[in-house]
Amino acid sequence: MTTLTTARLTLTRHTLDDFADSFALWSDERVTRFIGGRPSTEEEAWSRLLRYAGHWDLLGFGYWCVREREGGAFVGELGFSDFRRTIELPFDARLPEAGWALSPTTHGKGYATEGVQAALEWGAGRFGSPRAWCMIDPDNAPSIRVAQRCGFERRGVTDYKGSDVALFER
Repeated sequence: MTTLTTARLTLTRHTLDDFADSFALWSDERVTRFIGGRPSTEEEAWSRLLRYAGHWDLLGFGYWCVREREGGAFVGELGFSDFRRTIELPFDARLPEAGWALSPTTHGKGYATEGVQAALEWGAGRFGSPRAWCMIDPDNAPSIRVAQRCGFERRGVTDYKGSDVALFER
């Protein structure tokens, strides 16, 4: 099953109807400040949505669109990926990469931790192991706290596309 529910959230596969919310998320410089450093164009956001669908169709996992259970307000996106990143990892590169991006209007509510924990629980069954990794801008303290609350431990720092990223594993 690819739909997940938590006490406050519903995580579903993206549909075309989610594009406007996804584009609004990724064109917000408060979101992209630590993820790529600049807001996404409509074309880039569209490609991201297609990558989400492609992950599910080709690999059987991907990112979910996250909404509040009560009222359906858009919260953000989170899940697993295999982007074949060209970086050296201090752990098994075949582990799924976890990631999350939430709308600034929802920050501070614990939604990221709640959603990531649900995804990780699903991933443990899907991948046969609770192990995963993620990379986070070393200055993104709130995201690092989410990672740590979800059992990720910092394994080092590396360069990714000209910027330092902290690598975490669980």
